[in-house]
Amino acid sequence: MHSSSKILAIAVVVFGVAGAGCGGGDSAAGPLSKHFDDQYIVQIPVEQQQGVVQASNDWSLAKRQAAKAEADFNDNATQLSIVRNDQKATHLGVESANASKKAADASADTNRMNQATKDQHTAEELAKAADARVSYYEAYNDYLKAELRHAQDNMYWREAQYEAAKAQLGQQNGKAPKGVSFGDFPKQEQDRAGRERSSREKVDSARSKAQSARDSWQRAQETADRDNGHPTNLPDPMASKTGSSS
Repeated sequence: MHSSSKILAIAVVVFGVAGAGCGGGDSAAGPLSKHFDDQYIVQIPVEQQQGVVQASNDWSLAKRQAAKAEADFNDNATQLSIVRNDQKATHLGVESANASKKAADASADTNRMNQATKDQHTAEELAKAADARVSYYEAYNDYLKAELRHAQDNMYWREAQYEAAKAQLGQQNGKAPKGVSFGDFPKQEQDRAGRERSSREKVDSARSKAQSARDSWQRAQETADRDNGHPTNLPDPMASKTGSSS
């Protein structure tokens, strides 16, 4: 359960503030409230436990997927910081180009003035591309946040399925633990299934926005590269996901 606790911890940090502002009770999912203790089914023949085993495997896979989503989100946070620093550098480049252009104009040297004008234009295009790149990474960050939220919801849904499978098996074999209401488990599973569906739909919307931002950045970068006289090979986090090598 340590991995689940770790994922929950980051989910609280990532979604705690944002979730409070969402309507319709759309808050981040927390741990399940209903559990069926394994001790009540351990003596049931293994051949009757196939549903429980499958549900357990599905839950294990969902936990790994949630851990992967967390790692991707954290990695992009670092990359976003880097591209923001790159953006600052290009804006400093614009300031330098403006200063050079001013000095060139004062020199009345036509060749120098023409070169300064060209350098100024190139610096401005590079800055525009850097701005678009930051917007892309920010949109991609929102997409990864949505994926992390969905992975979190899916993890708890799979756990709810596991708990429901154990409870059903126990009930079928006459187990009646004190304080356990068997009707709670299907309700818990249905609630978590609804959360998973809702967050999955939001992933699609966030992905579309990130793709749009990526397209805008690529157009701006192509213009800047053309003015600069050589292509760049900047990291593109969605390249493999969109089938593009650009």
